[in-house]
Amino acid sequence: MDEPAEIGRRVQRMRTELGLTQRKLAEPAYTPAYVSTLEAGKVRPSEAALRYLAGRLGTSYEELATGRPAGLATELRLALTDAQQILASGAAGEAAVHYRRLLAEAEDLGLTDERVGALLGLGDCALETGELPSAIGYFEAAERLLADEPLPRRARPIRGRAVAHLLAGELRYACYLLESTIDELGASGLADPEALVLLYAAVIGPYIDMGAHARAAHAAELALALAPRVTDPALVAGMHRQVARTFLTEGRVADADASLAKAQAIYGQLQLRTDLAHCHWMRGYVHAQNGDLASAERELRTARDMLSAGRAALYTAQVEVELADVLRRLGRYEEAAGLLSALLDLGDSHGAVHAGGAHRLLGLMAEERGAYDSAEEHYVQALALLERSGATGDLADLCRLLGDLLRRAGRTEAALDAYRTGLGHRAAPGTTTLGPAPAAPAFPHHPNHPHPSAPPTPSGGAVAG
Repeated sequence: MDEPAEIGRRVQRMRTELGLTQRKLAEPAYTPAYVSTLEAGKVRPSEAALRYLAGRLGTSYEELATGRPAGLATELRLALTDAQQILASGAAGEAAVHYRRLLAEAEDLGLTDERVGALLGLGDCALETGELPSAIGYFEAAERLLADEPLPRRARPIRGRAVAHLLAGELRYACYLLESTIDELGASGLADPEALVLLYAAVIGPYIDMGAHARAAHAAELALALAPRVTDPALVAGMHRQVARTFLTEGRVADADASLAKAQAIYGQLQLRTDLAHCHWMRGYVHAQNGDLASAERELRTARDMLSAGRAALYTAQVEVELADVLRRLGRYEEAAGLLSALLDLGDSHGAVHAGGAHRLLGLMAEERGAYDSAEEHYVQALALLERSGATGDLADLCRLLGDLLRRAGRTEAALDAYRTGLGHRAAPGTTTLGPAPAAPAFPHHPNHPHPSAPPTPSGGAVAG
């Protein structure tokens, strides 16, 4: 509601335009003196008084209280939904244009919820295009607007910030953001299922990259147990996509593929093109792990083409690391090297994990063709990048590769140093440097839903329903 003086001027203007006297406007519910005092800005009208006067003036309560035409907020919300659909189709640049316009309109009108929606949309667009500092800025701005709201309302911008830091290779900080929010939700008694599924699904990726497979599996179990309480199908699909990663780390390839198929079906129905591309990406990884390289190449190329068409430069570059590995295993070294060189040309914007993966693959190819000095150089560059990101599992494997290379060259002491570094990263499997894992959320028992803290489902059971 505007200040009394602004409301008073608005009432006076509308009354004059209609040719009404103060008495005609006021009676029978109020007195002419009250209308006179209100128009002078000397009294703050109650909601009941404004609704009465709005009816007499032929306008809406919202327009009289704020100056905004009736239905404007609804129109903005509908426009935000349209922009979200454009983003879902893979056109991040086009969606960003719409979101920026809607943000300006929402700011002019003082509509906080719509400003938040536009900022979140801009953050998602920036994630798609790889503009990570911008994404973080948009998500932080949304958090500031929601500072006085309950924590579940802030889960989406927090998750957005964590994803941006993850993509930048800052795994530990991404985990910290997500874990601390999960703990705070539990401690505050605000364990909202949708917020928790959003956060648990997001934390699976950094856990796996850090080698914390036990934590990743537990987060997946909790997300799956909470899924029946979630009404947003896109959120459930995203959860299935992340859960598939935990199945892969446990060697449960069939379960992983089944989980991805569920996600893919939902995304297809919702026409969420970018998320559908991520499913093709993950299925390609599943096929590669299972040795089906032809199917892996087909799925990864589909994912890359879909992401590239939407100008999602960051994700496109990252899926090309997986595709390059498949091409290397197929003996197509030149194609693989071309993809990896394009990724490295992006500089630091794509994050340390994938840059490290690119150097690792270039090192493998150099070693396989006998260029040992070049291989060592790529392995050392990869090691520096992965140590910065904290990708523990990848670090241990890389140290083994470097150690084997140095040992074959007769550099025994240097090889032992590499092996010791790798063993150090394997010393505490399934853990991170962040302390205790978040506590499982406490929910009242529901007879039709498994309890989120229940023991793990037997193999295959988690995705059977």
